[in-house]
Amino acid sequence: MTDDTERPSGPDLPAHVRDVVDELSVEELEDLADYAQALADWKREQPPASPDTAPEDAVDDDVVEDLEEQGVSMDPDDYDDVPATGTYITVKEPKQGYRYYYWQWRDGDTWKNEYIAPVNPKGD
Repeated sequence: MTDDTERPSGPDLPAHVRDVVDELSVEELEDLADYAQALADWKREQPPASPDTAPEDAVDDDVVEDLEEQGVSMDPDDYDDVPATGTYITVKEPKQGYRYYYWQWRDGDTWKNEYIAPVNPKGD
């Protein structure tokens, strides 16, 4: 028995990925599809990368140095309402010329943040 249906066209993937996927069994393809969907859902929930918002373990060295000089903790556990994981340090400018460090994280469909310290404390 021959199958006259046309093979589905796939996404524009690099050849080395497509070659591996083409060799997978039906069960492996179904597992891959489940994983790909779960990974896409997870990535969709991650905060966007930007110069002012970075994962806490990738905070700019100048920010780390500034906060250390101010004696400010960069450990989210030291803050009452800040989750221990998924938090980022961001710089916000609520008024022209005034900049502040905040913890920032996703909470469902919204962003939450908590004040850390001024970027330029008085006396600097």
